[in-house]
Amino acid sequence: MIRFNTLFAILFTVIINAGASSITDTIIIKSDIGSEKITSDLDSLVNSWYVKLALQNNPGIFSNDTAGIQYSDSVYKNRISRINSIIKLNYNSIIKNHIHVYTIRQREQFSAVLGLKDYYFPMIEDVFDSYGLPTELKYMAVIESALNPNAVNRYSGATGLWQFMYSTGRMYGLTINSIVDERRNPLKATHAAARYMKDLYNIYHDWILVIAAYNCGPGNVNKAIRRSGNKKDYWEIYYRLPRETRGYIPQYVAAAYALNYYPEHNLRPLPLNIPVATDTIMVNKDIHLTQISEVMKIPLGELRALNPQYRTGLVPGSSKPLALTLPLSHLGDFIDLNDTIRSYKPDIYLNRATQIADPSRSAYLPADVKGKTKLIYTVKDGDNLGFISEWYRVGLSDLRYWNNIYRNTIRIGQKLVIYVDPSKSDYYSKVDTMTFASKQSMIGKSTPATIQSDQTVTAVETDNEYITHTVRYGDTIWDIVRMYDNVTTSQVLSLNNISDPQKIQVGQKLKIKKKS
Repeated sequence: MIRFNTLFAILFTVIINAGASSITDTIIIKSDIGSEKITSDLDSLVNSWYVKLALQNNPGIFSNDTAGIQYSDSVYKNRISRINSIIKLNYNSIIKNHIHVYTIRQREQFSAVLGLKDYYFPMIEDVFDSYGLPTELKYMAVIESALNPNAVNRYSGATGLWQFMYSTGRMYGLTINSIVDERRNPLKATHAAARYMKDLYNIYHDWILVIAAYNCGPGNVNKAIRRSGNKKDYWEIYYRLPRETRGYIPQYVAAAYALNYYPEHNLRPLPLNIPVATDTIMVNKDIHLTQISEVMKIPLGELRALNPQYRTGLVPGSSKPLALTLPLSHLGDFIDLNDTIRSYKPDIYLNRATQIADPSRSAYLPADVKGKTKLIYTVKDGDNLGFISEWYRVGLSDLRYWNNIYRNTIRIGQKLVIYVDPSKSDYYSKVDTMTFASKQSMIGKSTPATIQSDQTVTAVETDNEYITHTVRYGDTIWDIVRMYDNVTTSQVLSLNNISDPQKIQVGQKLKIKKKS
């Protein structure tokens, strides 16, 4: 039997030899890839504070809206060719379908994006220009988050305007903890995204591949290039890329089109009352957004929208000076009322022990938390976070987030919260009472219905010189090294013949020299 990939390759060759004008003209399979994400992001945006307020203040704004206009392929192709961009923008049937998502199927929600662009795009352009990046990369923010700084990917936990994963955000200098999540800070996240894109361009020297790698990671793009015979054209490696990334470039081109030609589709920006004139002031003492709201009579929703990085509403300025964004018209009053604001109900609003994050603004909610069983594990002598994540088969970044652990330091007797599949909760509930050897023997085994007793389990660790570490979702080489206080990054890379620390993969086995 001919495998599907082989059959596709034969058909693909036949199509090209039959006279197709370009590779992109032949890519018509699964043309809706990624459109569900666009729809999800746009639906989420409608629940943001400024958008909800605009819809409340403008009831029936879309009651006379037309159904949308479709144009011929030649019109779309011609318009795309006239967009000012040093990034090559192709046109094909996939891109056409994504254009229709913005201009027809989700046109009302897309009007909210149009209302936000005048607030976010100037800031993004300014940052990108300072890094020497093409400013048209700003369109990526539309397909990443629909310009929603509070966006959270329900599958991966990627967060913010630029959808940073926990590990990548930390790698590019963003603070992420239970009170502050700078992935939600539009300015800081944009600087981090610019640095990341610049690093990717230094690898590929091709902006389309940079955009693809931003979505799925350089490891997946490199793999697609190798499997395609070292071809470095996006459309030639298209079917070697992850499914979501196949839709990512078409989404980018469609977003660029829709943001440049929305008037031709009878689209208009939703009138959002965002204060374009804002300013930031550094605070070096704790202050709560609710204190500011109640004393200065500024809507709390507006303060949260302008300062989305403060998850609980607390601005912990006593830890280090932090930026507070306010409408320019209120800045003078804030300076004058500073002491009054801080003295307003401090026992309620400045008590960190009582700060609870608003669930709707959670910094990182891994998809497997909802509906899962919560277990408690007590840290014992010899434990580390890497071992514990292996025993429970959870991501290291998840484990850190659930327990507000910023590095990898844990102490004996500490209680850790862990979420597991309910069908396996009986299996994992016994881990807390097992011996270290029994827990180590669980690594790499499938989960049985019941767990064996300590007397019948033997450890699989037979190498007296090395520990085997299995790379988990969210791990970086630097995270792994910090778990073991007797090794360095260079030692781990050398021992495992790794030349590029960015290329470790989930499930990869790494040898770690035991402490002597």
